[in-house]
Amino acid sequence: MHDKRARFDAQVMPHLDAVHRFARWLTRSPSDADDVVQEAILRAYRSFEGLRGSDVKAWLLTIVKNCHRTLATQARGRAFVPLPEESDARDGHAMVATADGPEALSMRRDDARTLTRLMAELPEEHREVLILREIEELGYREIASVANIPIGTVMSRLARARSALKERWLAELGGVPDAVR
Repeated sequence: MHDKRARFDAQVMPHLDAVHRFARWLTRSPSDADDVVQEAILRAYRSFEGLRGSDVKAWLLTIVKNCHRTLATQARGRAFVPLPEESDARDGHAMVATADGPEALSMRRDDARTLTRLMAELPEEHREVLILREIEELGYREIASVANIPIGTVMSRLARARSALKERWLAELGGVPDAVR
């Protein structure tokens, strides 16, 4: 038992930040993300003996995705999406460089909120592959494994997600890039 725990801690726990980020993006709620992470870690620990030669991070993120889907199915009746609070350290200060002045800080916060909102508007399957590729930096094969879809589907969803996000971002800005504003 102690050996299993030590191996679990050594192989799985280094990916806890990635697990939490992915859960946060999927759920769009810090408290729901905590629930998903807790359930995913418990499931991972219970099935850890069955892991053989697989990529631990992809395996773990697959569990997170499945836990999210299970909890989302159970909560279909609730259609509540909380907006981040300005005082929330996860969405506000953590994404802003400390060397910037107040104006740059404010612009970065606005951009982060806009990106979060625009990503939340993407269909779940597009948001999922975009987060796994751009934030978690998984390869196409790993994403295909996590999402349980063919690599070609990963590539097409990723292209559509990037295109939709870019289109929405430009529409948000009125079609004017940052350098021209």
